[in-house]
Amino acid sequence: MKKAFLAATVVASALTASLVAAPAATAASASTGWDLPWTGHHHSRTAIPFTEATVTAGADGAFTLKWKAQGAKRVEIKANGKVVAKGGAEGAAVVSGLPAADRQWFDFQPDRGEGLRLADRLIKLEGAVNFRDAGGYRTTTGQWVKMGEVYRSDALNKLTAADLAKLQRLRVKTVFDLRMETERTTDPDKVPAGATYTVADVFAGSGSFQTLPKSPDEAVRAMVDAEKAMVGGEGGEGGKKPYHQVFEGLERDRDRAVLFHCTAGKDRTGWANATLLTALGVPSDTVMADYLASNDYRKAANDAILSHLPAPQAAVYKPMLDVRPEYLNSGYDEVKAKYGTFDRYLKDGLGIDARELKQLRKDLLVG
Repeated sequence: MKKAFLAATVVASALTASLVAAPAATAASASTGWDLPWTGHHHSRTAIPFTEATVTAGADGAFTLKWKAQGAKRVEIKANGKVVAKGGAEGAAVVSGLPAADRQWFDFQPDRGEGLRLADRLIKLEGAVNFRDAGGYRTTTGQWVKMGEVYRSDALNKLTAADLAKLQRLRVKTVFDLRMETERTTDPDKVPAGATYTVADVFAGSGSFQTLPKSPDEAVRAMVDAEKAMVGGEGGEGGKKPYHQVFEGLERDRDRAVLFHCTAGKDRTGWANATLLTALGVPSDTVMADYLASNDYRKAANDAILSHLPAPQAAVYKPMLDVRPEYLNSGYDEVKAKYGTFDRYLKDGLGIDARELKQLRKDLLVG
């Protein structure tokens, strides 16, 4: 196993953990055009007519709602049991003046078909900038990933008492820590009362790595190698065991919510969430947009880090602070090279059989 990519991961994690800044209000949403050669896009008529529906919280406390509902004539949206917006099959609205809440939920109800219950994806915390919901996405079959069931995050060591109380109210019951032993020792997790804490170390047994990239190109290659190692790695193990732990926990824990995290919430966590969304049937361009959203949520913190470094050093470190399409794509390339298909990766790599996958989809999808 190359030393450079793990050194890059360790250094990037240390850098991103060094500052906590206010998160961006919105995530990246543009389609990348990226696709998996073995992923089909077979849309079918489902009970939920919405092809698009989003909730975006603004810095001023207002919420922007957008929707498209095929076959519907009217859509009504409620918050706290009261109608706050209405319109036709396609529309947008800005809602303000709602009472303070841990998380503001909106019920999108069309005049025909099932509705959706959505919230802004970001969970605003004082001690984390990349804590967000894994759900709220439409699959290729027209179902939707439930929100409030699975969360992804950066490090939890800076969570405040108020943060922990909020997560307890949000029913966070299970926490998977994807970090290495050195990270866990230096910055131990703070978890909400009553939650089960599990170590799922993606790079366990890798040893101490000192070699760092010396140029931006080396840094990019190191991050690409790191992504591949999460799939395969030395001896073909890589992140197989820890990611199996996460999926097993998701399938087993019916009293969710489940949270998985690393230090920056972008690489090890990014692959965990990309794997989950792909397994649930979320289109590849949506998976990529969710992955790249870490660049937005972490922008203030990353910019602050780079501003304190000499220009040549900042140029080397920037690729390690970023998430880029080539990083995630290298993980899928490794899946294809080692397993041929994504389903085979789930079965042979992560130990998720057809029954477990069916149950996971039953639990986490609506429509």
